[in-house]
Amino acid sequence: MGESPELAPDYAGVYRPTNGESALRMGPKSTRVYQTIRSWIESGKFGPGEKLPSERTMSAELEIGRTALRQVLARLASEHLIKAYDRSSYRVVGGETVPTPAELEPWTIHGSRTVYENRWVNLDLVDVEPPGVERFEHHVVRLHHVAITAVIDEQQRVLMMWRYRFVPQQWGWELPGGIVDEGEDAATTAARETEEETGWRPTNVEHVVTYQPMIGMVDSPHEIFMARGAVKVGEPTDIEEAGQIAWVPLADIPRLMAEGKLMGSGTLVALLHVLASRATAAP
Repeated sequence: MGESPELAPDYAGVYRPTNGESALRMGPKSTRVYQTIRSWIESGKFGPGEKLPSERTMSAELEIGRTALRQVLARLASEHLIKAYDRSSYRVVGGETVPTPAELEPWTIHGSRTVYENRWVNLDLVDVEPPGVERFEHHVVRLHHVAITAVIDEQQRVLMMWRYRFVPQQWGWELPGGIVDEGEDAATTAARETEEETGWRPTNVEHVVTYQPMIGMVDSPHEIFMARGAVKVGEPTDIEEAGQIAWVPLADIPRLMAEGKLMGSGTLVALLHVLASRATAAP
């Protein structure tokens, strides 16, 4: 048996060949999974631009370990059939109508110093130099990594909490979510926080998108997840966070949004995704 191709990790955890080989050597199980996923694409089950199931879902449904699955996905990526996005998220290549601009020169970061820090928030002054502009110090607020979940039931309702936020001095509806603990997988956080805050345990948690809510000055990665269905396992254990729990009809979301009763960017991003997905899926 020859040597395995050299592998290089990319930002999404996918391993790609780097020595010119277009495919990874695979055993029978990996070959079966490769052929299955390829058939999904070739048959149109997942069309151009569409998102494949999460690594977690494919690993379980196709009965293959995460490492072997990532090798399969690396081969499909090297064949330009899929492309990695965000954290372990994959879409079928094609369907792009807006070309990606050519890479421009980034800002130069010369260093940073901490002005204030505690367990919840850090404030830094970062020495930056934009292209063609004199360098200066820019404030950067560093907060925690957060996971938020939209749980949808069979009646097309979303699990939400009615609660008070003292900063805007406002009552409103929010999705469950919270801080990702160090070393914890964000999907695990999404499920855990939902159960702690609502008493419902979500099923089939799927990653949707990772984004920064205030990209110009605040560093706080937000990961949005979706779950189809949940099981009632008890009462909320996080009393401070709970508020009033309710299943809100998706048909009410546009009105609540217009009335300013949906709070937080994570809630808005997740629910806008849900509404857009429903519109796309409509006949």
